[in-house]
Amino acid sequence: MGYWYLTIAIVAEVLATSALKESQGFSRLVPSLLVVAGYGASFYFLSLVLQTIPIGVAYALWAGLGIVLITIVGAVMFGQKMDLPAILGIALIISGVVVLRVFSSIET
Repeated sequence: MGYWYLTIAIVAEVLATSALKESQGFSRLVPSLLVVAGYGASFYFLSLVLQTIPIGVAYALWAGLGIVLITIVGAVMFGQKMDLPAILGIALIISGVVVLRVFSSIET
């Protein structure tokens, strides 16, 4: 269940961050409520994750995959362009997540 909870936490965080941009400094009610609900759900599920997955692994996956996904959302939904160094950085984050998940011997 830990990785299902982690998936929910990541998706909730990405939705909240997307809504944060749309809230226009918390001046729009509905996106502002989505920010609070999304981050609340994200941290709740992240707390459940920590019952079964070590904190370093859980946080690295949550943060790393959240960065990658919100970058994709920024490009698709908000038309934000990435230059070559940004693409390289995202590729390094993905590589780090893969190495951590596939090759690490940390108990999960």
